[in-house]
Amino acid sequence: MRAAARSGLAAAATALIGAVAAAPPGAQAWTAAPAAGRPYAYLEGPAGSVLQDTLSLTNPGARPLTVRLSGQGAPVTFAARSVTVPARTRADVPFAVTVTADTPPGEHRGTVRATAADREVRVDLRLRVSGPRIAALTVEDVRVDTTTGDLRYTLVNRGTTVLAPRLAVRADGVLGTVLDRPVRPLALTLRPGERATRTEPWPDPPALDSVTVRMTATAPGAAPATARAEASFASGPALTGAAGLLLAAAGGWTYAVRRRGRARTQRVSAGANT
Repeated sequence: MRAAARSGLAAAATALIGAVAAAPPGAQAWTAAPAAGRPYAYLEGPAGSVLQDTLSLTNPGARPLTVRLSGQGAPVTFAARSVTVPARTRADVPFAVTVTADTPPGEHRGTVRATAADREVRVDLRLRVSGPRIAALTVEDVRVDTTTGDLRYTLVNRGTTVLAPRLAVRADGVLGTVLDRPVRPLALTLRPGERATRTEPWPDPPALDSVTVRMTATAPGAAPATARAEASFASGPALTGAAGLLLAAAGGWTYAVRRRGRARTQRVSAGANT
């Protein structure tokens, strides 16, 4: 039995291969297993490749059996999603796993599922993606919303491993530190090449200040990455209050100058009279 392979299958895995085999004595249930009697399917290769294997379906019964195939936890493509296996026959079904370019190196798991006659058989799929393991994280595009105080930033995974970022935030104003949040984990994971734009709330920013915000992102195995942004806060009430203080100060200064002037005039006049 031969059929065109679906997308993701390499040329070598573009057909179904049927093979007649005698049913084992006393066998009753159909089986699904990796070809050559292996306990699980094992595939290995670099990210961006298509890896191939074969699933053997054995029907020991006296009637044809239609088996539906699917994958779970991995991008599995079959030469056919539904296979009818004749009585007392084994059908070898090629399948392929497409390892996307952003798949991190290391061990990955998945499952090949075969379903027929109200029964499901699961075949363990083990995938090893080769390549160097590099942990690299950056924090970019830090912006300060001076109306709400929200801090916006983007985290980017520049490495080849999945990262669990952590974040620390600090803001320094003219007179000292106005915000200091120690490092803490984020409810976020980043796959290689993935980026995430997030918002850090700052509900009580200064009313009148010029600040420098520094955001430092870390992840296990990755060097700390820091980005910063400048912002000036000047709310209406704060400006009004500051203006009032300046006017009061100016008025006090003017009064003091005039008072000193009058005192000097009086001393001069008194000296002339004597």
